[in-house]
Amino acid sequence: MEYNREPCPWRIMDDCGGAFTMGTICGTLFQSVIGFRNAPSGIQRRLFGGLTAVKNRVPLLAGNFAVWGGLFSAIECSLIRYRSKEDPWNSILSGALTGGVLAARTGIPSMIGSATVGGVFLALIEGFGIMTTRLHADSFAQHNQMYEMENLPEFHGLPPKARIGFSGAPINTEVPTQMNGNGMEVDRISKGR
Repeated sequence: MEYNREPCPWRIMDDCGGAFTMGTICGTLFQSVIGFRNAPSGIQRRLFGGLTAVKNRVPLLAGNFAVWGGLFSAIECSLIRYRSKEDPWNSILSGALTGGVLAARTGIPSMIGSATVGGVFLALIEGFGIMTTRLHADSFAQHNQMYEMENLPEFHGLPPKARIGFSGAPINTEVPTQMNGNGMEVDRISKGR
């Protein structure tokens, strides 16, 4: 479940604007290179060719990205409302349905192919996200387990001068112990003087 996303009615506009921005930036980069390479020789002609390709093709590309992002979010919000839960299956089904709907003018076989590609693509993205989350969660759990109180070594048999605090400095035995919030005695750590 993603907690950093907007609630569903506003998510559609947010994703639509984000997709438009991504289409504009990526389209500008790609079309400027393509226009520069396909222009006649001469640096001025090549720069002008790149600028012309950007002006001609980027608005269409950004609009297509915005339509895809808006339709994807609208279908995802509908699935969240219909299924009453937010899980990766909503994104996978949204990708498949978006691919199918956008290919509707080209016929049934094209719709099935686009829906399959959209579903597989979103399944790969969601699977990678789940895998990354689990890897980080396991790493975090191991890190926390290292610092639990049961795993700390016992200092009862050691003389006070041999005990070392967390900062690596010897514990000052002249300072009386204090009580922490849990009612446990805590030795104050000296600054190594």
